[in-house]
Amino acid sequence: MPELELEFSVADLARTRFAFSPLWETVVSVRVLKTPGEHALHFPWLRETRERLADSGLDLTPLTDLIPGPHSGFPDFLTPPPDTAVPDFDTELALMARSTPAQIRKDLAYFDYPPQATFVRALHADPGRLAELVEVVRAYWELAIQPYWPRLRDLLEAEVHFRARRLALGGHQLLFEDLHPHLHWADGVLRVDKRCCVLSAQLTGDGLLLVPSVFTWPDALTMVEAAGWQQTLFYPPRGIATLWDHREQRCPPEALAGVLGRSRARLLLALGDPLSTTDLARRTGLTAGGVSQHLGALSAAGLVTGHRLGRQVKYTRTRVGELLVSAPR
Repeated sequence: MPELELEFSVADLARTRFAFSPLWETVVSVRVLKTPGEHALHFPWLRETRERLADSGLDLTPLTDLIPGPHSGFPDFLTPPPDTAVPDFDTELALMARSTPAQIRKDLAYFDYPPQATFVRALHADPGRLAELVEVVRAYWELAIQPYWPRLRDLLEAEVHFRARRLALGGHQLLFEDLHPHLHWADGVLRVDKRCCVLSAQLTGDGLLLVPSVFTWPDALTMVEAAGWQQTLFYPPRGIATLWDHREQRCPPEALAGVLGRSRARLLLALGDPLSTTDLARRTGLTAGGVSQHLGALSAAGLVTGHRLGRQVKYTRTRVGELLVSAPR
């Protein structure tokens, strides 16, 4: 398979950073609506979102017309890379709304849109219709992404924290080692299998922006030819397989409960998402004090780890904990 090769200079290594983007999640989630068979992991979200969209009567055509297919990408002006680590949706949408007519027309010309994509032709002829698109994106965000954003944000924050630890422990070699099956790091060069990527490009000394993204799954996507923006790689975060899973509400398997005890097994199962002590108490029915005590034991055994996010400490399973939960029974 052809590859996109990104060669890192010393300056690129120093300026590589992480962020995540609610606007990107909003836009890329449309691929799930258009090609659900390729995104089976998101079926629970898809089912609920389709019901909300049907009830709302929202016409998504201005947005769906701009996303031509599952592997062809979409115009860069829809998703300007975030310039802060944790941008808010309104800030990102305002940046999109400031796209220039020249940028809009240039991005649209890059894709071979089908004749039925009528909004694409209308936007190319009159970039002022971007205001109409902005309102559709905002309405879609409120229906399809915002209700789930706390859950998504927790997963993305946990991923950034995990990768930061990997970078501190083993540099870029360890950082990229298991980032995605389509990514391969060697000798200062990141090679990306080009399933959904643009033609070859070089890093420019500004580093690479790494953006974990729930709805990018199962792909790794790049934005490396957008003039004036930091080159960006979007990839699925760890733990995404259990994002829509509610196993924590079920009784733990007898074998796992026999080793850990029933309460600790329930907590370990619940930690498919990053959760605080309060979250865990609410989900499992245990007292906050009991949860804290059990988390201490699980942490000492190397099965869970905690990290501070703002005023809260969020707990997640370690790699050993993941293996224990997913082991055949």
